[in-house]
Amino acid sequence: MPVARSPLHGRVAVVTGAARGLGAAMARVLVERGAHVALLGREERTLAAVRDSLPAGRSVCWEVDVTDDRGMSRAASGIRERLGPASVVVANAGLAEGGPFAESDPAVWRRVVEVNLIGSAVTARTFLPGLFDTRGYFLQVASLASIGAAPMMSAYCASKAGVESFAHALQAEVAHRHVGVGIAYINWTDTDMVRDADRHPVLRELRGHMPPPARKMYPAAYVADRLVHAVERRRPAVYVPGWLRATQFVRGAMPAVVTSLSRRELPRLAAEEPFSATGLLGAGGRADQEAGTDASRG
Repeated sequence: MPVARSPLHGRVAVVTGAARGLGAAMARVLVERGAHVALLGREERTLAAVRDSLPAGRSVCWEVDVTDDRGMSRAASGIRERLGPASVVVANAGLAEGGPFAESDPAVWRRVVEVNLIGSAVTARTFLPGLFDTRGYFLQVASLASIGAAPMMSAYCASKAGVESFAHALQAEVAHRHVGVGIAYINWTDTDMVRDADRHPVLRELRGHMPPPARKMYPAAYVADRLVHAVERRRPAVYVPGWLRATQFVRGAMPAVVTSLSRRELPRLAAEEPFSATGLLGAGGRADQEAGTDASRG
């Protein structure tokens, strides 16, 4: 029997944070389903490498900071000129840092929130006019951290809770204009950011104390395939792995459980090795930091 053509065939999709990890994996799946993809991120060379790994003529890339309103506007204009109006936008760009909040670098903490939350809002504001025209779909990449916060990850958890709330508000606001908004709740995904987090004893130990299903790492390609499947169906929410859906029913009890565990385990971990700030995690975090340093010098 013939395979049904994906509803994404011939459509234009925009993916932020597409230089590596989940963003790059989603770009590959979107192209496989017939979409033309615009890759957005802060690393021109790495973005170009992802573009060049895809079939010729099926993708373009723009180096841009998702928190830069003017830069994103220029990128959107360029995408429309070269590919056409976007039908799908994936707000995937994200940063993380770890360590005690009281000793955190205010600039690093703020940058995580700016990229994850403000960057998602800038992405939505920039591309919504086109999505109104195409009756398109906006996917906000959230996290298990949107549902249950963890110690030593305050900026990341705060920002992911924020994007969940933002996406819910946007979902209700644009429904009558036939634009779909989805929230992707994902758990540990095998990206350089998560692998970098595992190099830090306290973050590795905290993940190790989660129930076995909750600490499992999932390949980026698998997560990307599930998210694109949800995009094709314009789902209001997608959970990868599927059991994450059940956490919605117990989220009210999770803070007390996490606090109880932390009260017992954090003193023990601190005695073994003093806690310290990790800085921005992963190659993407380091690239963002370098780009910010270069901009300040300029």
